[in-house]
Amino acid sequence: MTVSFTDFLSQLVSNPALLITVILTMGVILVNGWTDAPNAIATCVSTRSMKPKAAIMMAAVFNFLGVLVMTMVNATVAYTIYDMVDFGGDSHEALVALCAAMVAIVAWATAAWRFGIPTSESHALIAGLSGAAIALQGGLGGINGAEWVKVLYGLALSSGMGFGLGWVIAKVVQSIGRSMDRRKTEPFFGKAQIGSAAAMAFMHGAQDGQKFMAVFLLGMFLAQGESNVTNFTIPIWLMVLCSVVMAVGTSIGGYRIIKAVGMDMAKLKKYQGFSADLAATGCLLVSSFTGLPVSTTHTKTTAIMGVGAAKRVSSVNWGVVKEMFLAWGLTFPGCGIIGYLMALLFLNIF
Repeated sequence: MTVSFTDFLSQLVSNPALLITVILTMGVILVNGWTDAPNAIATCVSTRSMKPKAAIMMAAVFNFLGVLVMTMVNATVAYTIYDMVDFGGDSHEALVALCAAMVAIVAWATAAWRFGIPTSESHALIAGLSGAAIALQGGLGGINGAEWVKVLYGLALSSGMGFGLGWVIAKVVQSIGRSMDRRKTEPFFGKAQIGSAAAMAFMHGAQDGQKFMAVFLLGMFLAQGESNVTNFTIPIWLMVLCSVVMAVGTSIGGYRIIKAVGMDMAKLKKYQGFSADLAATGCLLVSSFTGLPVSTTHTKTTAIMGVGAAKRVSSVNWGVVKEMFLAWGLTFPGCGIIGYLMALLFLNIF
């Protein structure tokens, strides 16, 4: 099943429930733009390979390309998120619960952004949806365990592979460049990091774009009274809309996250920023083709940790890392509980 842009606009005008759902979903995508998308360009900005405004524009373009190309090649991440929870049954109640989850996700992510902590929007999305589904179904029957397991696999992959690849690539680059003149390698890695940051932005769109488009379509189907749609096609107009809103979010609020990820956690040189971007991109590429919904935040930050540790362990600001891990650890229970309580409240009111 798919929806044309003209049909979407006509339904948006005539269906208030759809309008509210779209506004809330766009709010979540906007928040993702200012909390998750900046991770892709944090290192190239911190090493002065690019100026912030130019990096944000580049991220916007490659986010869109990532959404478009990867969705056409392999949309399994979108299907994983779509099938992760059960919002079936009464379409009105399901829509109310979904809207409650969106409110919970925005509240959680905004609080994290306020303190400059790069929390995972992917995990906030999954936790908020799960909490709302539990409230809707009255128990764990609202959770699809087979799909949820993929989240745990993705968490292990993004952390372990991100750190490991970052460490290995940094060591290889250090070994190759040990006998070279630093003044000659700096310009090369400056340009190389722009390319690796573009690749990272592409994979951010490939991963996170699919997740949020799946939720967008779920809300559209529920607003139309269809609670059991199992097959769908993601339209190009939705890819464009998602990318534009994400880019706007990056431009208005991404600087705090850029500072936390690219500057506070480890002081990176250009070759290290390149190594971190390359490691994170490789991890996200593997995850996208295997259908694992991983966190781009986890992947990028653990890659930076690996790169920093490759030089020496003390190069990493472990105090900042501790704060990040604490935020990550609280995301699943915290956002899940908020989603659950908001869903109960919304279901009683509406």
